[in-house]
Amino acid sequence: MLSRLLSLLLGLAIPLVAQDLHLRGARVVTGTGAPFGAADLVVTDGRIAPPGSEPSPFATAAELRGDAVVVPGLVDAHGHLIGLGRSLVNVDLVGTRSFQEVIDRTAARARELPPGAWVIGRGWDQNDWDDTAFPTHARLSAAVSDRPVWLTRIDGHAALANARAMELAGVTRATPAPSGGAIHRDDDGEPTGVFIDRAMALVGGSVPEPGPAEIEEALLAAQRQCLSEGLTAVHDAGIGEDAIDILRRLHVEGRWRLRVHAMLPASETAAIRRGPWQTPDRVLQVRAVKAYADGALGSRGAALLEPYSDAPGQRGLLLTPRAELERIARLCYECGFQLCVHAIGDAANRAVLDVYEAVVPAADRARVRFRIEHAQVVADADFARFAALHVIPAMQPTHLTSDMPWAPNRLGPERIGGAYAWRRFQALGLPVPFGSDFPVERSDPRLGLFAACTTRATDGSGPAVGFRPDQRLDRLRALQGFTRDAAWAAFLERELGTLETGKLADFTVFDRDVLTCPDAELLEARVLLTVIGGRIAFAADGVLR
Repeated sequence: MLSRLLSLLLGLAIPLVAQDLHLRGARVVTGTGAPFGAADLVVTDGRIAPPGSEPSPFATAAELRGDAVVVPGLVDAHGHLIGLGRSLVNVDLVGTRSFQEVIDRTAARARELPPGAWVIGRGWDQNDWDDTAFPTHARLSAAVSDRPVWLTRIDGHAALANARAMELAGVTRATPAPSGGAIHRDDDGEPTGVFIDRAMALVGGSVPEPGPAEIEEALLAAQRQCLSEGLTAVHDAGIGEDAIDILRRLHVEGRWRLRVHAMLPASETAAIRRGPWQTPDRVLQVRAVKAYADGALGSRGAALLEPYSDAPGQRGLLLTPRAELERIARLCYECGFQLCVHAIGDAANRAVLDVYEAVVPAADRARVRFRIEHAQVVADADFARFAALHVIPAMQPTHLTSDMPWAPNRLGPERIGGAYAWRRFQALGLPVPFGSDFPVERSDPRLGLFAACTTRATDGSGPAVGFRPDQRLDRLRALQGFTRDAAWAAFLERELGTLETGKLADFTVFDRDVLTCPDAELLEARVLLTVIGGRIAFAADGVLR
């Protein structure tokens, strides 16, 4: 009866009424390193009851069998919900092994769309192809000539347009690249179809914006994906006020359960001036702002202090001038918002640190918890500055495993020592929240745990000892990146991040102990339950009877 009721309620996309739970035979990982002290986990009114508490007679009961383990609710500290949802309906180019495969998938999707509709896709990465040069549009335009095509690179910092898309956007050989962007051109000066960073707007600005119904569809699709993978919260790195309004409505309607720490785009000044807010149940929290310092390493848009080792004439792009970054930082500080700046290259990280140091008074640096998103390549002298300025490095372990086939060539042997260095940050006493940057990477947090603990690729490629063996973490410390540190980075450490008496009952149940199982089994661990505020948001088939 209970399983039929659960299926009905989840199918209607409304939260369960009960906030009292009783998990019998629970093996609880508190996330602190200390034992829980009881065999049963009791939740009362949505919070963790003291060990040994008697459950309410109205509590939903479940018995955990075998090696099942309860861990604090997993958090993705840097993702893009709309992007994830849209990736589930647009052309998925992740994992393509050649440009021809990109063309074939795009052409197949074009045949399914009505006449004139744009073909939108994302996920290609030329570094995964035999020919690692950026593609040109000629073959794509020949395959799809009657409609516009816009294919975003996996990192979101470059895109490929076909001839029809450039024609509709009015892009010609005479079109100049904007500041902070680049247009790839052939030997005759004609655009090849590849646009980098700020130049993407030249064509991307012509792509029809999704309407409210499409945004709602994308958000709900992303929520289903995240909950099924054990995620209880996401820090959305750049979600606009219009989409947040849709989230608020879904929440009021009882259709939104995933916690969201939302980062407003820095361009939405009016919303920032109105100040932070959150729902009483802390499901939705708007108190952060997202800005950009540079592009991505894979497209050579990351801003480096010295030229790229594999492209001596390039140093990447600083997307936001120093004065503008200072204005944004000052606005956030004055309005009570946390500023989170995308910075991948060492020059970009240094520029953001300089701005934070100039804008935030020393006495307030620990309180405001300003962040740098990615902190991917950092100069040796700047690691200590993160700690001195109380700047949070929000990192994505799977970027290391995705980048490892080509990152050494981009950076050279010396700079690679300051790249993907989460353990080095942790040694300075800094919280290091972990995420995936989905849909750039897959949203599955098991992949991030595996990458943080092994620095190896899941397919066994690369060095057997790992790409950065000196940065490998033990399982607890890796788990804390997705739990305790992520809660700290969202100002929620008193309520979330560990399983302790009185905290909100957000937790993820796996079918095995993710702290002790072999590395390969970590990738096979099955999510049995995802619980948010004591409410079951996801249950695998057969878990509740």
